[in-house]
Amino acid sequence: MDLSEKIILPEAASEDRALAIREALRHAIIDRRLAPGTKLSEAEVGALFEVSRTVARAALQMLAFEGLVKTERNRGAFVSHPSPDEARQIFASRRLIEPGIVAEAVQRITAADITRFRRQLDEEARYMSERGPAARRAEIKASGDFHLMIAAVSGNAILQKFMEELVARSSLVIALYGRSGISSCGHSEHSAILDALEARDGKRASAFMIHHIDHIEADLDLQSKHGLALKDALAMS
Repeated sequence: MDLSEKIILPEAASEDRALAIREALRHAIIDRRLAPGTKLSEAEVGALFEVSRTVARAALQMLAFEGLVKTERNRGAFVSHPSPDEARQIFASRRLIEPGIVAEAVQRITAADITRFRRQLDEEARYMSERGPAARRAEIKASGDFHLMIAAVSGNAILQKFMEELVARSSLVIALYGRSGISSCGHSEHSAILDALEARDGKRASAFMIHHIDHIEADLDLQSKHGLALKDALAMS
């Protein structure tokens, strides 16, 4: 998207426009184009999307409900800046929830699902072989999507919603504290989890998942990193 071009949403109800803005900002946060702590001014968001401040405020409130944005009285809205303790709680939550999701997925996964997962892993591998910020963002998204696909296969809509929030919050934590330049979700570990799912070995799949989450958390060093300004981050979508 050219920086000189304004972001114009199609004509729709205010709620639909707020949802579209929420999605654009959410992707920018999850893709780590917006760093934790970035100020999200209602006026700037409204101007960028050519909507009223009321619509912009509604979009920011949706993100605040998800935990991706924090609002402070008399200061405005900011991309959430999870503390080290909150980071540990996020991964502790994933260790509690994801093995259960995997156990459910083992009972429900089909040959068609396995095929879709294999295509997903091929996509991850392709992005890993490419260079540049766009490929890096695509790889990160593909890695997170792997976890969300397992949640979808589990058939539990409530847990799937929890996972969407946890994966998003994990991206914030990794944006702040991620130590390596490699993918936060190891491709080979995804393959091992999928192999166990295909073999319908719930115990092994759950063990691989816990090991995988431990590996992600072990790559954190508690050092903050800087992202882009709001306008520039949205321009890269």
